[in-house]
Amino acid sequence: MKSTKTDVKRGDRPDPGAALGCGPLRLTVQYRVVDADLPTRPRVRRWVKAALSCAANVTVRFVGAAEARELNERYRGKGYATNVLSFPYEPPPRLAGDVIVCAPVVRDEALSQGKPLEARFAHLIVHGMLHLQGYEHDKDTDAMIMEQEERQILLTLGYPDPYGQGR
Repeated sequence: MKSTKTDVKRGDRPDPGAALGCGPLRLTVQYRVVDADLPTRPRVRRWVKAALSCAANVTVRFVGAAEARELNERYRGKGYATNVLSFPYEPPPRLAGDVIVCAPVVRDEALSQGKPLEARFAHLIVHGMLHLQGYEHDKDTDAMIMEQEERQILLTLGYPDPYGQGR
């Protein structure tokens, strides 16, 4: 599925602060790395809900660089740790999948880009959730659609444009 899909539009989503009208969210948050600055489960839930367009069964897993590198190599053929990986198992309307967030990479990116760590985590979880729902950014037109969706969701959550200054 590509980001140009027309079956789900941002305007059709409920307010991120409200209970999901599109179905239940079953969320598991796993912490496989020790870091006092990792987002709390309630905060992760808020970000995930804001990015959803349907019922979902999702795991968000915070990992270290070694696990992120291993997964990126195994599933994408790239031998380095990346900031976020998404593994969709079932498409909407009964979405299921995993979002893997590499805490040390996210921390390094936040520092190098001069962005608050919380905002960077929020952006990457929203980004990963959009991938689970079929959004892509391999083509310029798809990237523009996905980035606009991220901007809208993050603005609703109270975060600045992730693609603005310090991109």
